[in-house]
Amino acid sequence: MSLKPQIKYIAAILVIIIAAGTYIALNQEKPREVVIYTSVDQIFSEPILDEFEETTGIIVKAVYDVEATKTTGLVNRLIAEKENPLADVWWNGEIAQTILLKEEDVLSPYSSPEAVGIPDAYIDPEGYWTGFGGRARVCLVNTELMDPEDLPSSIYDFLDEKYPADQIAIAYPIFGTTATHVAALYATLGPEEASNFFAALSMRDIRVVDGNGVVRDLVADGSIMFGLTDTDDSIGAIERGAPVEMVFLDQGPDEMGTLLIPNTIALVKDGPNVEEAKIFIDYLLSEETVGELVELGWFQLPLRDLEVDQEYFDANNVKGMTVNYVEIYGFIEQAKREMTEIFVR
Repeated sequence: MSLKPQIKYIAAILVIIIAAGTYIALNQEKPREVVIYTSVDQIFSEPILDEFEETTGIIVKAVYDVEATKTTGLVNRLIAEKENPLADVWWNGEIAQTILLKEEDVLSPYSSPEAVGIPDAYIDPEGYWTGFGGRARVCLVNTELMDPEDLPSSIYDFLDEKYPADQIAIAYPIFGTTATHVAALYATLGPEEASNFFAALSMRDIRVVDGNGVVRDLVADGSIMFGLTDTDDSIGAIERGAPVEMVFLDQGPDEMGTLLIPNTIALVKDGPNVEEAKIFIDYLLSEETVGELVELGWFQLPLRDLEVDQEYFDANNVKGMTVNYVEIYGFIEQAKREMTEIFVR
């Protein structure tokens, strides 16, 4: 008997098997995933991302910032990739660079149902980003060097001659949250009054140092009496047992309040996993996740009517500046330029 019919039969079976395997492989459901670029410290963001992955089954691919480049490195990467986006979501620890990404046409609008209760001031009018929990600018004081009745209560107290200039510090006002704070004062007081205030600080020759963390450390070790920094830096000093206290400035009924700096979340335009990105944004904005971020220590303020257990101050009664964050962003370049002229010698 000829083997040719048998060979043809076997070959036909093999073709069917290969075709069936190829069909199954091609039609097998691809695992759902989401790519998140975040400037939030990994120690705080990673637990949230892990929980989201476990809860939803959506695989998270996270890209964190590099400390040397801060947020700027990821922002530049998003801009460079905008013709062929690799990221789906941008989770930022501040707001100015997120507004820049909107201007660079990197983001896409998305209004999350979980944003209910967040004040309009923290949401882009066109829905391109949502601000949620965050931190605040505070004056950190050394309680061993100052009596309670002598504590500063306003940013203008930094000009008061009763406090020695070499006992006061701020971070260079052209970087980070200090730069955003300066721009907020430009928006609130007007450019001329704000610029004059910082020129007067410079004339007093207060200490200007490399970052909020340096301000915190100088206050904590007793090198200075007080300085401007953020709530997260301040709490770090308190938890290490330093003799320090946070003072929220300008809290009176006729005073301007202090700057609140929200985290922001945004959908990347034309990202590869749009539906998964929206699911993550909803998850991050939920009250449960915001509460967890407070517990982790990343947020100090929920920025909405949400009861949180904040050990170090009454988070529900901090008076923030009445500001438009887009307007603040509009002043940043002018403020940085003028602060450079005033402070960089």
